[in-house]
Amino acid sequence: MRTVTATVLALALAAAGAAPVAAGSGRPGIDGVWRMDGYGTVLSLDGDTLQEFQTTSVSCIEGEAARRTGPGAYTTDDGTVLAVRPGPGRDRASLGTDSSVGHRALRRIKELPADCTRPMPKDPRTSFDVFWHSFAENYPFFAAKGIDWRDVRDRYRAKVHKDTSRKELFGIFSDMVRPLYDAHVAVEDGDNVFAQVRPGTEVPTEELDTKVKKFVVERDLKGAPYRQDFANGRITYADLPGRADQGYLRISGFAGYTSEDAPYAAHVAALDKALDTVLTKDRTQRLKGLIIDLRINGGGSDALGIRIAERLTDTPYVAYAKRARNHPSDPDRHTRPEPIRVVPADGPRYTGPIAVLTSGSTVSAGETFTQALIDRPGHTVRIGRSTQGVFSDVLERDLPNGMTAVLPNEEFLNRSGRTYDGPGIPPHLSEPVFTKEEFEEKRDSAFDRAVSELRGRASAGR
Repeated sequence: MRTVTATVLALALAAAGAAPVAAGSGRPGIDGVWRMDGYGTVLSLDGDTLQEFQTTSVSCIEGEAARRTGPGAYTTDDGTVLAVRPGPGRDRASLGTDSSVGHRALRRIKELPADCTRPMPKDPRTSFDVFWHSFAENYPFFAAKGIDWRDVRDRYRAKVHKDTSRKELFGIFSDMVRPLYDAHVAVEDGDNVFAQVRPGTEVPTEELDTKVKKFVVERDLKGAPYRQDFANGRITYADLPGRADQGYLRISGFAGYTSEDAPYAAHVAALDKALDTVLTKDRTQRLKGLIIDLRINGGGSDALGIRIAERLTDTPYVAYAKRARNHPSDPDRHTRPEPIRVVPADGPRYTGPIAVLTSGSTVSAGETFTQALIDRPGHTVRIGRSTQGVFSDVLERDLPNGMTAVLPNEEFLNRSGRTYDGPGIPPHLSEPVFTKEEFEEKRDSAFDRAVSELRGRASAGR
Protein backbone atom coordinates (compact mmCIF):
# COMPACT_ATOMS: atom_id res chain seq x y z
CA MET A 1 0.00 0.00 0.00
CA ARG A 2 1.42 3.30 -1.06
CA THR A 3 1.06 5.23 2.22
CA VAL A 4 3.46 7.40 4.17
CA THR A 5 4.80 4.31 5.87
CA ALA A 6 5.43 2.39 2.64
CA THR A 7 8.91 1.30 1.56
CA VAL A 8 9.61 3.20 -1.62
CA LEU A 9 12.96 2.34 -3.12
CA ALA A 10 10.79 1.07 -6.02
CA LEU A 11 13.56 1.21 -8.59
CA ALA A 12 14.09 -0.73 -11.80
CA LEU A 13 16.12 -0.10 -14.91
CA ALA A 14 14.34 -0.55 -18.23
CA ALA A 15 14.97 0.86 -21.66
CA ALA A 16 13.92 0.12 -25.20
CA GLY A 17 16.36 -1.58 -27.50
CA ALA A 18 18.48 -3.23 -24.81
CA ALA A 19 20.20 -6.42 -25.85
CA PRO A 20 19.35 -9.62 -23.94
CA VAL A 21 21.91 -10.77 -21.41
CA ALA A 22 22.74 -14.36 -20.61
CA ALA A 23 21.98 -15.62 -17.13
CA GLY A 24 24.94 -15.24 -14.80
CA SER A 25 26.63 -12.48 -16.80
CA GLY A 26 28.05 -9.50 -14.90
CA ARG A 27 26.30 -6.95 -17.12
CA PRO A 28 29.35 -4.71 -17.56
CA GLY A 29 27.25 -2.37 -19.76
CA ILE A 30 25.08 -1.36 -16.80
CA ASP A 31 27.62 -1.56 -13.98
CA GLY A 32 28.80 1.77 -12.64
CA VAL A 33 27.40 4.83 -10.88
CA TRP A 34 24.20 6.51 -12.05
CA ARG A 35 22.43 9.70 -11.03
CA MET A 36 18.66 9.73 -11.31
CA ASP A 37 16.86 12.67 -12.89
CA GLY A 38 14.81 13.96 -9.99
CA TYR A 39 14.33 11.88 -6.82
CA GLY A 40 17.64 12.93 -5.17
CA THR A 41 19.12 9.50 -5.75
CA VAL A 42 22.38 7.95 -6.93
CA LEU A 43 22.65 4.23 -7.74
CA SER A 44 25.73 2.05 -7.67
CA LEU A 45 25.47 -1.10 -9.80
CA ASP A 46 28.23 -3.60 -9.18
CA GLY A 47 27.85 -7.15 -10.42
CA ASP A 48 25.06 -8.74 -8.40
CA THR A 49 24.27 -5.72 -6.21
CA LEU A 50 22.27 -2.53 -6.72
CA GLN A 51 22.85 0.04 -3.95
CA GLU A 52 20.83 3.20 -3.46
CA PHE A 53 22.28 6.45 -2.08
CA GLN A 54 19.92 9.21 -0.96
CA THR A 55 21.49 12.57 -1.76
CA THR A 56 20.99 16.27 -1.20
CA SER A 57 23.37 19.16 -1.87
CA VAL A 58 24.73 18.69 1.68
CA SER A 59 24.47 14.94 2.26
CA CYS A 60 24.62 11.37 1.04
CA ILE A 61 23.13 8.50 3.03
CA GLU A 62 23.23 4.85 2.01
CA GLY A 63 19.73 3.57 1.37
CA GLU A 64 18.30 0.22 0.33
CA ALA A 65 19.96 -2.48 -1.70
CA ALA A 66 18.73 -5.08 -4.18
CA ARG A 67 20.25 -8.36 -5.25
CA ARG A 68 20.44 -9.67 -8.79
CA THR A 69 17.98 -12.56 -9.18
CA GLY A 70 17.99 -13.23 -12.92
CA PRO A 71 18.93 -11.88 -16.33
CA GLY A 72 18.47 -8.15 -16.02
CA ALA A 73 16.50 -8.52 -12.77
CA TYR A 74 17.09 -7.34 -9.20
CA THR A 75 14.93 -7.91 -6.15
CA THR A 76 14.77 -5.82 -2.98
CA ASP A 77 14.34 -7.26 0.50
CA ASP A 78 10.61 -6.46 0.37
CA GLY A 79 10.18 -8.44 -2.87
CA THR A 80 10.04 -5.57 -5.36
CA VAL A 81 11.22 -6.86 -8.74
CA LEU A 82 13.59 -4.61 -10.67
CA ALA A 83 14.16 -5.27 -14.39
CA VAL A 84 17.50 -3.89 -15.58
CA ARG A 85 18.59 -2.95 -19.11
CA PRO A 86 20.99 -0.29 -20.40
CA GLY A 87 20.39 2.36 -23.06
CA PRO A 88 19.88 4.25 -25.16
CA GLY A 89 23.67 4.62 -25.32
CA ARG A 90 26.11 3.52 -22.65
CA ASP A 91 25.60 6.62 -20.49
CA ARG A 92 21.80 6.60 -20.30
CA ALA A 93 19.18 4.29 -18.82
CA SER A 94 15.64 4.43 -17.48
CA LEU A 95 13.96 2.97 -14.42
CA GLY A 96 10.64 1.39 -13.53
CA THR A 97 9.21 -1.17 -11.12
CA ASP A 98 6.70 -3.97 -11.34
CA SER A 99 4.23 -2.28 -8.97
CA SER A 100 4.44 1.32 -10.21
CA VAL A 101 3.78 3.25 -13.40
CA GLY A 102 6.28 5.26 -15.40
CA HIS A 103 10.07 5.19 -15.58
CA ARG A 104 12.95 7.17 -14.10
CA ALA A 105 15.83 8.43 -16.22
CA LEU A 106 19.42 7.62 -15.24
CA ARG A 107 22.62 9.34 -16.34
CA ARG A 108 26.01 7.73 -15.79
CA ILE A 109 28.48 9.64 -13.60
CA LYS A 110 32.17 8.92 -13.08
CA GLU A 111 32.09 8.09 -9.39
CA LEU A 112 30.09 8.36 -6.22
CA PRO A 113 29.73 11.92 -4.90
CA ALA A 114 32.33 12.72 -2.23
CA ASP A 115 29.66 12.86 0.48
CA CYS A 116 28.84 9.20 -0.24
CA THR A 117 32.37 8.09 0.62
CA ARG A 118 32.52 9.43 4.16
CA PRO A 119 30.28 8.95 7.21
CA MET A 120 27.64 11.58 8.00
CA PRO A 121 27.66 13.22 11.45
CA LYS A 122 24.60 12.25 13.47
CA ASP A 123 24.22 15.40 15.58
CA PRO A 124 20.85 17.23 15.66
CA ARG A 125 22.01 20.16 13.49
CA THR A 126 23.20 17.86 10.70
CA SER A 127 19.94 15.90 10.80
CA PHE A 128 18.04 19.20 10.66
CA ASP A 129 19.97 20.31 7.59
CA VAL A 130 19.38 17.02 5.77
CA PHE A 131 15.67 17.19 6.65
CA TRP A 132 15.34 20.76 5.40
CA HIS A 133 17.27 20.15 2.19
CA SER A 134 15.30 16.98 1.45
CA PHE A 135 12.15 19.08 1.21
CA ALA A 136 13.82 22.16 -0.29
CA GLU A 137 15.24 20.14 -3.21
CA ASN A 138 12.34 17.76 -3.89
CA TYR A 139 8.95 19.02 -2.65
CA PRO A 140 6.96 20.54 -5.57
CA PHE A 141 4.12 22.35 -3.80
CA PHE A 142 5.50 25.07 -1.52
CA ALA A 143 4.25 27.89 -3.76
CA ALA A 144 0.80 26.33 -4.17
CA LYS A 145 0.50 26.01 -0.39
CA GLY A 146 1.87 29.49 0.32
CA ILE A 147 4.84 28.21 2.34
CA ASP A 148 8.23 30.02 2.41
CA TRP A 149 10.50 27.08 3.21
CA ARG A 150 13.54 29.32 3.69
CA ASP A 151 11.65 31.25 6.34
CA VAL A 152 10.78 27.93 8.00
CA ARG A 153 14.48 27.07 8.15
CA ASP A 154 15.37 30.46 9.64
CA ARG A 155 12.70 30.15 12.34
CA TYR A 156 13.44 26.60 13.41
CA ARG A 157 17.15 26.01 12.91
CA ALA A 158 17.98 28.42 15.75
CA LYS A 159 16.07 26.07 18.08
CA VAL A 160 18.38 23.14 17.29
CA HIS A 161 21.72 22.66 19.08
CA LYS A 162 24.01 19.81 20.04
CA ASP A 163 21.96 18.97 23.14
CA THR A 164 18.54 18.99 21.44
CA SER A 165 16.83 15.76 22.46
CA ARG A 166 15.42 13.28 19.97
CA LYS A 167 11.89 14.02 21.19
CA GLU A 168 12.43 17.76 20.78
CA LEU A 169 13.83 17.33 17.28
CA PHE A 170 10.88 15.14 16.26
CA GLY A 171 8.57 17.90 17.48
CA ILE A 172 10.48 20.54 15.52
CA PHE A 173 10.34 18.51 12.31
CA SER A 174 6.61 17.92 12.82
CA ASP A 175 5.95 21.62 13.38
CA MET A 176 7.90 22.50 10.23
CA VAL A 177 5.73 20.35 7.94
CA ARG A 178 2.43 20.74 9.78
CA PRO A 179 1.25 23.73 7.64
CA LEU A 180 1.57 21.64 4.46
CA TYR A 181 -1.47 19.49 5.33
CA ASP A 182 -0.16 16.91 2.89
CA ALA A 183 -1.14 13.28 3.45
CA HIS A 184 2.06 12.16 1.67
CA VAL A 185 4.24 14.03 4.17
CA ALA A 186 5.33 12.42 7.41
CA VAL A 187 8.03 12.34 10.07
CA GLU A 188 8.86 8.91 11.46
CA ASP A 189 10.95 7.80 14.40
CA GLY A 190 10.28 4.11 14.93
CA ASP A 191 6.65 3.76 15.98
CA ASN A 192 6.35 7.51 16.53
CA VAL A 193 4.80 9.04 13.40
CA PHE A 194 3.56 12.51 12.58
CA ALA A 195 1.21 12.62 9.59
CA GLN A 196 -2.05 14.36 8.78
CA VAL A 197 -4.70 14.68 6.10
CA ARG A 198 -6.31 17.71 4.49
CA PRO A 199 -8.55 19.59 6.98
CA GLY A 200 -12.15 18.43 6.86
CA THR A 201 -11.26 14.93 5.65
CA GLU A 202 -10.86 11.60 7.42
CA VAL A 203 -8.07 9.04 7.27
CA PRO A 204 -9.28 5.83 5.53
CA THR A 205 -8.50 3.57 8.46
CA GLU A 206 -9.33 -0.12 8.63
CA GLU A 207 -11.93 0.70 11.29
CA LEU A 208 -13.65 3.25 9.04
CA ASP A 209 -13.50 0.86 6.08
CA THR A 210 -15.16 -1.91 8.12
CA LYS A 211 -17.90 0.44 9.34
CA VAL A 212 -18.66 1.75 5.86
CA LYS A 213 -18.61 -1.67 4.22
CA LYS A 214 -21.14 -2.97 6.75
CA PHE A 215 -23.34 0.08 6.17
CA VAL A 216 -23.22 -0.30 2.38
CA VAL A 217 -23.96 -4.04 2.46
CA GLU A 218 -26.91 -3.62 4.83
CA ARG A 219 -28.32 -0.45 3.27
CA ASP A 220 -27.39 -0.35 -0.43
CA LEU A 221 -26.87 -4.01 -1.31
CA LYS A 222 -29.60 -5.65 0.78
CA GLY A 223 -31.31 -8.25 -1.36
CA ALA A 224 -28.65 -8.17 -4.07
CA PRO A 225 -29.08 -11.24 -6.29
CA TYR A 226 -25.31 -11.61 -6.48
CA ARG A 227 -22.61 -10.27 -4.16
CA GLN A 228 -19.06 -11.50 -3.62
CA ASP A 229 -15.87 -10.31 -1.94
CA PHE A 230 -12.45 -10.70 -3.55
CA ALA A 231 -8.81 -9.96 -2.87
CA ASN A 232 -8.81 -10.28 0.92
CA GLY A 233 -12.08 -8.35 1.06
CA ARG A 234 -10.58 -5.25 -0.54
CA ILE A 235 -12.88 -5.63 -3.56
CA THR A 236 -16.64 -6.23 -3.48
CA TYR A 237 -18.93 -6.67 -6.46
CA ALA A 238 -22.74 -6.87 -6.48
CA ASP A 239 -25.54 -6.84 -9.03
CA LEU A 240 -27.83 -4.20 -7.57
CA PRO A 241 -31.12 -5.34 -6.04
CA GLY A 242 -34.03 -4.58 -8.37
CA ARG A 243 -31.64 -3.32 -11.06
CA ALA A 244 -30.40 -6.24 -13.14
CA ASP A 245 -28.74 -3.81 -15.53
CA GLN A 246 -26.64 -2.01 -12.86
CA GLY A 247 -23.53 -3.25 -11.06
CA TYR A 248 -21.62 -2.04 -8.02
CA LEU A 249 -17.84 -2.40 -7.60
CA ARG A 250 -16.31 -1.31 -4.30
CA ILE A 251 -12.51 -0.97 -4.09
CA SER A 252 -11.07 -0.07 -0.69
CA GLY A 253 -7.43 -0.09 -1.77
CA PHE A 254 -4.94 -1.03 -4.45
CA ALA A 255 -2.86 -3.23 -2.18
CA GLY A 256 -3.35 -5.97 0.40
CA TYR A 257 -4.99 -8.33 -2.08
CA THR A 258 -3.08 -11.28 -0.62
CA SER A 259 -0.53 -11.79 2.17
CA GLU A 260 1.76 -8.86 3.04
CA ASP A 261 4.94 -10.69 2.06
CA ALA A 262 3.57 -11.91 -1.28
CA PRO A 263 5.23 -10.58 -4.45
CA TYR A 264 3.44 -8.01 -6.57
CA ALA A 265 2.59 -10.70 -9.13
CA ALA A 266 0.39 -12.40 -6.52
CA HIS A 267 -1.63 -9.21 -6.03
CA VAL A 268 -2.04 -8.92 -9.80
CA ALA A 269 -3.28 -12.52 -9.92
CA ALA A 270 -5.81 -11.83 -7.16
CA LEU A 271 -7.07 -8.74 -8.99
CA ASP A 272 -7.32 -10.56 -12.32
CA LYS A 273 -9.29 -13.36 -10.68
CA ALA A 274 -11.77 -10.82 -9.33
CA LEU A 275 -12.10 -9.02 -12.66
CA ASP A 276 -12.46 -12.28 -14.61
CA THR A 277 -15.22 -13.39 -12.24
CA VAL A 278 -17.09 -10.09 -12.36
CA LEU A 279 -16.60 -8.87 -15.92
CA THR A 280 -17.91 -11.92 -17.73
CA LYS A 281 -19.14 -11.73 -21.32
CA ASP A 282 -22.74 -12.01 -20.14
CA ARG A 283 -22.43 -9.31 -17.49
CA THR A 284 -20.53 -6.81 -19.63
CA GLN A 285 -23.26 -7.12 -22.27
CA ARG A 286 -26.10 -6.93 -19.75
CA LEU A 287 -24.97 -3.98 -17.65
CA LYS A 288 -26.16 -0.50 -18.62
CA GLY A 289 -24.41 1.18 -15.70
CA LEU A 290 -21.60 0.50 -13.21
CA ILE A 291 -20.98 2.23 -9.88
CA ILE A 292 -17.33 2.21 -8.78
CA ASP A 293 -17.11 3.11 -5.09
CA LEU A 294 -13.74 4.60 -4.05
CA ARG A 295 -15.02 6.67 -1.13
CA ILE A 296 -12.88 4.81 1.41
CA ASN A 297 -9.69 3.93 -0.44
CA GLY A 298 -6.24 4.06 1.18
CA GLY A 299 -4.25 3.80 -2.05
CA GLY A 300 -1.52 1.36 -3.04
CA SER A 301 -0.24 0.51 -6.52
CA ASP A 302 -1.05 2.90 -9.38
CA ALA A 303 -0.34 0.01 -11.76
CA LEU A 304 -3.26 -1.99 -10.34
CA GLY A 305 -5.55 0.95 -11.01
CA ILE A 306 -4.38 1.09 -14.62
CA ARG A 307 -5.00 -2.64 -14.87
CA ILE A 308 -8.65 -2.12 -13.87
CA ALA A 309 -9.02 0.80 -16.28
CA GLU A 310 -7.87 -1.53 -19.06
CA ARG A 311 -11.02 -3.62 -18.44
CA LEU A 312 -13.25 -0.55 -18.84
CA THR A 313 -12.48 0.60 -22.39
CA ASP A 314 -12.30 -0.65 -25.97
CA THR A 315 -10.19 2.33 -27.05
CA PRO A 316 -6.60 3.13 -26.00
CA TYR A 317 -6.15 6.49 -24.27
CA VAL A 318 -3.79 8.40 -21.97
CA ALA A 319 -4.68 8.17 -18.27
CA TYR A 320 -2.35 10.99 -17.18
CA ALA A 321 1.23 12.14 -17.56
CA LYS A 322 3.75 11.77 -14.76
CA ARG A 323 6.72 14.02 -14.03
CA ALA A 324 9.05 14.72 -11.10
CA ARG A 325 10.65 17.86 -9.76
CA ASN A 326 14.17 17.93 -11.21
CA HIS A 327 16.23 20.80 -9.79
CA PRO A 328 17.40 21.41 -6.20
CA SER A 329 16.72 25.17 -6.21
CA ASP A 330 14.16 25.67 -9.01
CA PRO A 331 10.78 24.05 -8.26
CA ASP A 332 9.56 24.90 -11.78
CA ARG A 333 12.00 22.49 -13.47
CA HIS A 334 10.74 18.95 -13.98
CA THR A 335 11.53 15.75 -15.76
CA ARG A 336 9.86 15.33 -19.14
CA PRO A 337 6.22 14.28 -18.59
CA GLU A 338 5.72 10.60 -19.37
CA PRO A 339 2.27 9.64 -20.68
CA ILE A 340 0.76 6.67 -18.87
CA ARG A 341 -1.44 4.80 -21.31
CA VAL A 342 -4.50 2.62 -20.88
CA VAL A 343 -4.51 -0.21 -23.41
CA PRO A 344 -7.69 -2.36 -23.64
CA ALA A 345 -7.20 -5.73 -21.99
CA ASP A 346 -7.87 -9.03 -23.67
CA GLY A 347 -11.21 -10.63 -22.88
CA PRO A 348 -14.58 -9.12 -21.93
CA ARG A 349 -14.56 -5.41 -21.13
CA TYR A 350 -17.27 -3.12 -19.76
CA THR A 351 -17.50 0.08 -21.82
CA GLY A 352 -20.82 1.55 -20.69
CA PRO A 353 -21.60 4.46 -18.34
CA ILE A 354 -19.77 4.60 -15.00
CA ALA A 355 -20.50 6.56 -11.83
CA VAL A 356 -17.39 6.99 -9.65
CA LEU A 357 -18.01 7.71 -5.96
CA THR A 358 -15.23 9.69 -4.22
CA SER A 359 -14.53 11.53 -0.99
CA GLY A 360 -11.72 13.09 1.02
CA SER A 361 -10.91 9.52 2.11
CA THR A 362 -10.07 8.62 -1.49
CA VAL A 363 -6.29 8.79 -1.24
CA SER A 364 -3.19 8.35 -3.43
CA ALA A 365 -3.64 5.41 -5.85
CA GLY A 366 -7.38 5.76 -5.28
CA GLU A 367 -6.96 9.23 -6.78
CA THR A 368 -4.71 8.23 -9.65
CA PHE A 369 -7.33 5.61 -10.60
CA THR A 370 -10.01 8.30 -10.42
CA GLN A 371 -7.82 10.46 -12.67
CA ALA A 372 -7.28 7.53 -15.04
CA LEU A 373 -11.05 7.45 -15.68
CA ILE A 374 -11.45 11.18 -16.46
CA ASP A 375 -10.62 10.82 -20.17
CA ARG A 376 -12.01 7.31 -20.49
CA PRO A 377 -13.99 6.99 -23.73
CA GLY A 378 -17.65 6.75 -22.80
CA HIS A 379 -19.67 8.42 -20.07
CA THR A 380 -18.05 8.71 -16.63
CA VAL A 381 -19.53 10.90 -13.90
CA ARG A 382 -17.97 11.58 -10.47
CA ILE A 383 -20.28 11.89 -7.47
CA GLY A 384 -19.59 12.73 -3.83
CA ARG A 385 -16.78 14.92 -2.54
CA SER A 386 -13.29 15.93 -3.73
CA THR A 387 -10.53 13.39 -3.29
CA GLN A 388 -7.71 13.92 -0.76
CA GLY A 389 -5.26 15.62 -3.16
CA VAL A 390 -2.08 13.49 -3.01
CA PHE A 391 -0.91 11.58 -6.09
CA SER A 392 2.88 11.18 -6.06
CA ASP A 393 4.85 8.13 -5.10
CA VAL A 394 6.48 8.98 -1.78
CA LEU A 395 10.18 9.44 -1.14
CA GLU A 396 11.49 8.06 2.12
CA ARG A 397 14.59 9.99 3.16
CA ASP A 398 16.69 8.52 5.96
CA LEU A 399 18.18 11.11 8.30
CA PRO A 400 21.62 10.76 9.92
CA ASN A 401 20.09 10.21 13.37
CA GLY A 402 17.89 7.33 12.18
CA MET A 403 14.63 9.26 11.76
CA THR A 404 12.85 9.30 8.41
CA ALA A 405 11.31 12.10 6.38
CA VAL A 406 8.56 11.17 3.93
CA LEU A 407 7.51 13.48 1.09
CA PRO A 408 6.20 13.58 -2.49
CA ASN A 409 8.20 14.85 -5.47
CA GLU A 410 5.99 13.98 -8.45
CA GLU A 411 3.01 15.47 -10.27
CA PHE A 412 0.30 13.59 -12.15
CA LEU A 413 -0.89 15.89 -14.93
CA ASN A 414 -4.20 15.95 -16.74
CA ARG A 415 -4.38 16.67 -20.47
CA SER A 416 -4.37 20.41 -19.72
CA GLY A 417 -1.06 20.01 -17.89
CA ARG A 418 -2.63 20.66 -14.51
CA THR A 419 -2.26 18.70 -11.29
CA TYR A 420 -4.98 18.04 -8.73
CA ASP A 421 -2.57 18.00 -5.79
CA GLY A 422 -3.87 19.95 -2.81
CA PRO A 423 -7.62 20.33 -3.41
CA GLY A 424 -8.05 16.91 -5.02
CA ILE A 425 -10.23 15.85 -7.96
CA PRO A 426 -13.65 17.49 -7.66
CA PRO A 427 -16.92 15.64 -8.29
CA HIS A 428 -19.26 16.54 -11.11
CA LEU A 429 -22.15 16.13 -8.68
CA SER A 430 -21.64 17.04 -5.03
CA GLU A 431 -23.30 14.87 -2.38
CA PRO A 432 -22.58 14.25 1.32
CA VAL A 433 -20.43 11.19 2.02
CA PHE A 434 -20.73 9.14 5.23
CA THR A 435 -21.46 12.10 7.47
CA LYS A 436 -22.81 11.63 10.97
CA GLU A 437 -26.25 12.58 9.70
CA GLU A 438 -26.05 10.12 6.81
CA PHE A 439 -25.19 7.28 9.17
CA GLU A 440 -27.86 8.24 11.72
CA GLU A 441 -30.60 8.55 9.12
CA LYS A 442 -29.37 5.54 7.12
CA ARG A 443 -28.92 7.66 4.02
CA ASP A 444 -26.37 7.18 1.28
CA SER A 445 -26.97 10.21 -0.89
CA ALA A 446 -24.02 9.67 -3.22
CA PHE A 447 -24.97 6.06 -3.90
CA ASP A 448 -28.63 6.97 -4.53
CA ARG A 449 -27.57 9.79 -6.87
CA ALA A 450 -25.40 7.37 -8.81
CA VAL A 451 -28.26 4.88 -9.22
CA SER A 452 -30.53 7.69 -10.41
CA GLU A 453 -27.97 9.12 -12.85
CA LEU A 454 -27.23 5.74 -14.40
CA ARG A 455 -30.94 4.87 -14.61
CA GLY A 456 -31.66 8.16 -16.33
CA ARG A 457 -28.91 7.61 -18.84
CA ALA A 458 -30.12 4.07 -19.57
CA SER A 459 -33.71 5.29 -20.00
CA ALA A 460 -32.53 7.93 -22.44
CA GLY A 461 -30.79 5.19 -24.41
CA ARG A 462 -27.37 6.86 -24.15
